[in-house]
Amino acid sequence: MIHKRLIWVMAPLLLTVLYGCPKKKPATKPSDLNVETTTVAPPSSPPTTDVQPPRDQTGQDRTEDPLMSQDMQIVNDELRRRGFSPDVYFAFDESALTDDARGKLSRNADLLKNQARLNLTIEGHCDERGTSEYNLALGERRASAVKSYLGSLGVGADRMRTLSYGSERPVCTEHDESCWSQNRRAHMVITGRANQG
Repeated sequence: MIHKRLIWVMAPLLLTVLYGCPKKKPATKPSDLNVETTTVAPPSSPPTTDVQPPRDQTGQDRTEDPLMSQDMQIVNDELRRRGFSPDVYFAFDESALTDDARGKLSRNADLLKNQARLNLTIEGHCDERGTSEYNLALGERRASAVKSYLGSLGVGADRMRTLSYGSERPVCTEHDESCWSQNRRAHMVITGRANQG
């Protein structure tokens, strides 16, 4: 029995001697590593870089063309800015185009051909002299004369409509020739866009 006890006491001792206790490695101090260390100070201000925004590769202005607006008032204002004449004038009791009217309509036709999606309404107007029926018919002849001339210059007839107001919508209400001459006109206004199929 003593012998068994001795084995139990000696076995752990023998194992400890043979294998030993694991030893901790001594920690190496940074000064012993032979490595240089440097402290970097934070920058006093962020670095400046001259970064340019990406350039439009097509070279086109990205702002919307006013003629593409859905607001017809903006479209009409822009066309006038580009040289569109909204009014052409007629002699008393006439629906024939004057040379001045033809010149204006020629410029208008060029602008309209470049904006093929825009639809035009041509209003015929008269001065106050004459009956309502007569002035409505004269206003229609004036609007039709403008439509025919624009059509002869290449503006599609399907893009234009005529409307006569006769003497119902004067721009001037005095009762003299200088005022009447302002009312004898065909007025052109962009009123919509052609449907795209």
